[in-house]
Amino acid sequence: MTGGVLVQSELPLPLVRRGKVREVYAVDDATLLLVASDRVSAFDVVMREPVPSKGAVLTQMSAFWFTRLASVMPHHCLTADVDEIIGRVPKLAARRDELVGRAMLTQRATPVPFECVVRGYISGSAWAEYEQSGTLAGERLPNGLTESGRLDPPIFSPATKAEAGHDENVTFAHVARALGREPAERLKTASIGLYEAGGAYAAQRGIIIADTKFEFGTTADGKLLVIDEILTPDSSRFWPADRYQPGRSQPSFDKQPLRDYLADVKRQGKWNGEAPPPSLPPEVVAATSERYRDAYKRITGKVLE
Repeated sequence: MTGGVLVQSELPLPLVRRGKVREVYAVDDATLLLVASDRVSAFDVVMREPVPSKGAVLTQMSAFWFTRLASVMPHHCLTADVDEIIGRVPKLAARRDELVGRAMLTQRATPVPFECVVRGYISGSAWAEYEQSGTLAGERLPNGLTESGRLDPPIFSPATKAEAGHDENVTFAHVARALGREPAERLKTASIGLYEAGGAYAAQRGIIIADTKFEFGTTADGKLLVIDEILTPDSSRFWPADRYQPGRSQPSFDKQPLRDYLADVKRQGKWNGEAPPPSLPPEVVAATSERYRDAYKRITGKVLE
């Protein structure tokens, strides 16, 4: 950690896994500690340069939504307050500066092996497939949709969790065959309920949540919880409502400046899209950080410290 930026945490706890963004540590048999770094990935490649504030935005925005939407769906978050975390795990006291804002203590749950995506607008991979074949995950969609157009009602669009490469869109029937009809219906109902409640709140703050992905897990006694992160710029497309214009791609509150820069580098033939990535100019890093901070402020009404 340098200058308030965390590239990778190293805590005196057993490391369960290290993802593209987070480290997950075992606290005991019932709880985990999630630490969101400032690492950033694009095109499935982790960049060399971290994005300041990104980890804190993901953690604190998730904590905000978990609390706000608890009546819609129970969640795994126990606390994202660093002093409460240290109170439960005293050995972390010396690492307070490393954890503040970006650590979350959570209840253990067995992850459901599907990403639960809800699309309220058609964009990204869904638009690419529709434009080519008029389908989503092979299932026919209405004719005449336009890029970034609203889908009413929202579509539950699950995807596989790929260990490497890209997730693959699948049908609801695929999930039902894998998990059983009743568990699949529970996931669909929970996902759409969370999306609609979160989207209604975000709309009051001038943000369109175009689509999002949820992750769920089951506790030892079979309770379904929403886990990981929720309704963040990393797991969702946030569009400014006052600039929304269907028929084209939209500006967004996420790593768009980073993706735009990398796409330009690729077009120039200076990067093949594989690791190692090109170096990022400071202005691209700063612009990306500002997008995350702006999203946090608009959603929560607070300025990230």
